[in-house]
Amino acid sequence: MEENSLDKKLTDILSNQKFAVIATQGSGEPYTNLVAFVCTNDKKNLIFITLKNTKKYQNILNNSRMSMLFDNRDNTEWDIKNAVAITAIGSASEIKDKIDIYKKLYLEKYPYLADFVNSTESVLINLKVEKYIFVNRFQNVEIINP
Repeated sequence: MEENSLDKKLTDILSNQKFAVIATQGSGEPYTNLVAFVCTNDKKNLIFITLKNTKKYQNILNNSRMSMLFDNRDNTEWDIKNAVAITAIGSASEIKDKIDIYKKLYLEKYPYLADFVNSTESVLINLKVEKYIFVNRFQNVEIINP
């Protein structure tokens, strides 16, 4: 894929997909979860919300390195030719500044999650993206740095 095409595909998937799989690590084991996410306009930050009393939150506190996987599959035979998987790799941390700005961004995409977002038990997490790895046709791999 050309860089413009790659950037467009990244923008499309990050804008249109509602959920991603995150991978953290704790106690020597990988751990995955499905999360609802938003992306900042510059594609450098991926924001999601979790509860403080979760294994994923503890894993992030203990090891900030994590990844997030997005895809556009339909679960049909056409996925072999058309599906794109994107892995974002970076470091995650709890958002402690400008919380209202990130909550607003999140609620624009997920207004029905207002109670979850505003719960005193919830925390906003930012994955600061170092690179995106694109895979299409199950074998073409390309990297983009935001």
